[in-house]
Amino acid sequence: MRFLYSLAWLLVLPFAFLYLLWRARRQPEYLRHWEERLGWVRPWAGGRRIWIHAVSVGETRAAAPLIAAWRARHPDCAILLTHATPTGRETGASLFGETIEQAYLPYDFPVFVWLFLKRAQPDLGVIMETEIWPNLFAACRRRGIPLFLVNARLSPRSAHGYARFRRLTAPALQALSGLLAQTAEDAQRFSELGESRVRVTGNLKFDVSLPAETAQRTLDLRQRFAGRFVWLAASTREGEEVLLLEALDQLALPDVLLVLVPRHPQRFDEVARLISGRGQPWMRRSVAEKKPEACVFLGDSMGEMAAYYAASDVAYIGGSLLPFGGQNLIEAAAAGCPALIGPHTWNFSQAADQAVAAGAALRIADSQALAAALRALHDDATNRESMAAAGRAFAERNRGATQRTIQLLEEAWLKDSAV
Repeated sequence: MRFLYSLAWLLVLPFAFLYLLWRARRQPEYLRHWEERLGWVRPWAGGRRIWIHAVSVGETRAAAPLIAAWRARHPDCAILLTHATPTGRETGASLFGETIEQAYLPYDFPVFVWLFLKRAQPDLGVIMETEIWPNLFAACRRRGIPLFLVNARLSPRSAHGYARFRRLTAPALQALSGLLAQTAEDAQRFSELGESRVRVTGNLKFDVSLPAETAQRTLDLRQRFAGRFVWLAASTREGEEVLLLEALDQLALPDVLLVLVPRHPQRFDEVARLISGRGQPWMRRSVAEKKPEACVFLGDSMGEMAAYYAASDVAYIGGSLLPFGGQNLIEAAAAGCPALIGPHTWNFSQAADQAVAAGAALRIADSQALAAALRALHDDATNRESMAAAGRAFAERNRGATQRTIQLLEEAWLKDSAV
């Protein structure tokens, strides 16, 4: 099956490069460092190092506590952080600067994988969340590189998709040295795919620390918001902004400010045109202006989500009104921001259900229910404060995944160094 998979890559590769060109129309960064996607990363010959792959922004932020803990325990160990998207790479640069090396992970074609491992020379590999690459996993096992799938999650929908190719995915998972799942449900789904050596270590995102500049950015945002009741729509996806603007119209509360923060930066201008076309006064983060009469604030900035949560009265978690699977609500809970989530939360199903059960979040069925819930929270400061406290307590209870993960990684690390 892996042979057929590799043949399929031969057919896909031309389209992969066309995809880079297409994405580069909006994000020219997609054409930078393109040779790394063929395995041509900078050669390494400087001692032991760990390689961590975080595909995009969310995975990179989730890796931050793991990287910090590893560096504290192994200060002489170098780190290579790979990504698949420019936004992931940009996030890594903002979090770690030049203290670690970054690159793109190559396409999962045997020659590219071989070249990447030959030049990168990792002593230990860590793949964040849900990235299953059969050729890469097999090559690591062949070269004796311990490889772990960490903070692993697998939604029922993804599990069903992978199950259709069990003869390919099962050997890939079995090539791992360890699989560390977020929840017991995730562990069960991975086991059903053919990997029985699964450990449940929790979700690293509960251990993410706030960036040092969050307090100042929160203050700046509150000054821009000028005492309004702030409804944050965090990490919105295509088609949701129209529904959210309609919900704002239903609210008809003059003191409410809707803060729209699209998930993907390439959509900032698209959403700006949508807001502008409605004829309502609005402003955007990237323009230093204050409009007390503004109804909408476009959060067209990167790396400020923690500050947006801290500066808001209530947050809708994007990707959950429409069937995108929802975004992570842990950051909202940790900031003490009451969360509203739609019916589609399979990407973070257990965290969403637990947050609702803890009183930190409310689940709403559609945009009309969203408007009703917002009005109720607008009128009930006591309930907002109760949800905020519940969110902080929920986040605190679930900390500790980093320490459990580090312990298991170190077993392989120390065993390998003793050989």
